[in-house]
Parts: sequence; C-alpha cells; structure tokens
Amino acid sequence: MNKRLLVTPARCIGCRTCEIACAFSHPVGGGPGPTRIRAFPVRPPESGVPVVCLQCDAAACVKVCPTEALRRDDRTGAILVAEERCILCRACVWACPWGNVGYDEGRGFIHKCDLCSGDPQCARYCPSRALETFE
Repeated sequence: MNKRLLVTPARCIGCRTCEIACAFSHPVGGGPGPTRIRAFPVRPPESGVPVVCLQCDAAACVKVCPTEALRRDDRTGAILVAEERCILCRACVWACPWGNVGYDEGRGFIHKCDLCSGDPQCARYCPSRALETFE
C-alpha cells in the first residue's frame, strides 16, 4: 500500500497549516520538530506553493547514502531515515534535486517527509485540499 501526496498548488491558500501539522507530528525534545514540508507564499497573498518530498522512484538521496540509512518503507512507500545508520554526511541533503531533505544543525539529524507512517498530517489538516493522499 504505497501512499503518495497529491499536491495541487492552485488550491493552496498559503495558510501554512501543513507546516504546523508536520512539526507537531514529529516532536523533538518535547516540542514541535522541524517541518518536512514548506508552503512558499506567492502573489496574490492568499496563495502558496506546498513543497514536499516526492518519494522519488529512483531517489538521488537513497543512491548517494554511503551507509544505506535511507530506505523505502514497504508498507507506505516513503523513504525513511534510519538514524542509527546515518553518519550525518549530508550527501542526501545535497543530492535531492528538489531540496526536500533537511539537516537540523542544532539537534544534529537528517529529516525528510516520512508520510507520517501512512497518514500524512499535512494532508489531513489542509483546509483547502491542496494536499491529498492517494495510493
């Protein structure tokens, strides 16, 4: 059951609820973690463009990882980061052509969309349905 996010930028109202839902779905140290999605505002002011990991079939981030810390989850189809294998070389961050793999400098870990274990909270809370899930 591979899940994907369908992004429809024309529906985005730029509210950034997706970012908040993501951050609170990935807590770090008792507070919200770094968001794995960005809603970039565009003109007119009530619109935006959500940008999130595409879970690429031939993912560059997976190909460059020297420790195989990035692997596709068979159940959800998301590419996950195995923190115990990650050496923080950041090759995946630089390899992603879309800029959808991040490094949290303060806390020292790689982060990317994990599709919230099959229930993406960004899509769940998107008020305009700019983000939807499909299989």
